[in-house]
Amino acid sequence: MARYTGADCRLCRREGIKMFLKGDRCYSDKCAVERRPYPPGMAGRKRVRDSEYRNQLREKQKAKRIYGVLEKQFRGYYVIASRSTGKTGENLLRILESRLDNVVYRLGFASSRDEARQLVRHRHFQVNGRMVTIPSYRVRPSDVVAVSPKAKEFNVIKAAIISSAKVEVPGWLEVDVEKLQGTVLSLPNREQIDLPVREQLIVELYSK
Repeated sequence: MARYTGADCRLCRREGIKMFLKGDRCYSDKCAVERRPYPPGMAGRKRVRDSEYRNQLREKQKAKRIYGVLEKQFRGYYVIASRSTGKTGENLLRILESRLDNVVYRLGFASSRDEARQLVRHRHFQVNGRMVTIPSYRVRPSDVVAVSPKAKEFNVIKAAIISSAKVEVPGWLEVDVEKLQGTVLSLPNREQIDLPVREQLIVELYSK
C-alpha cells in the first residue's frame, strides 16, 4: 500500500503550521515549526512569489497531509463530494473526518492519525462489534468504535488517552473512556471541523 514514509516534521514546516502529525512532540518545545519556522530545503528562507494557483495547491497539500491521504485517494474523495448534495468543499471535509483512523484519533485513542492508522491495521479496533482493519473505512451515525479486548491494556492506547485529555472531543462524537469506546452521534458540519483549511480553494483547484 502506497504511503508517505518521509519526515512528518518537514510537512508541517512546508505548510507553515502545526498539523499535529507527531503526537506529543507537537505540544513540546521540540516542535520543528517553532524551532525552524520556515520551509525545509536550501531555498526555505527565500521570498516566495504568491499566486492564486500556489494558494490553491497549498490548501490541497495541507488537507492531504493532515489526514495522511495520497493524491489518488484524495481526488477520489473529491469526486464523491462533488456528486453529493450540498457544498462540495464541506462534503470533502466530512468524508475525510468520517475515516476510521481519523475517528480513532478524534476519540483520543491514538496520539496522531498515523498512530491511529497503524492501530487499525493491526486489528486493535472494532466497529459495531466487528473487527475492521481498513483505516479509510467510513463510519456512519450511530456506529460504535471500540478498542478490541486484547488491546485494552496496551500502553500506547493508555498514553494516548492521558495525552488527549488536553484536547476536546468534537461534538459529533461521544467517548466513554471507561469502556474504551466511542459513538458517532452524527457526521460533522463545517463548524465542528476545527482545521485551518480553506476548502473552497481546493474546489477551485480541481474545477480547473
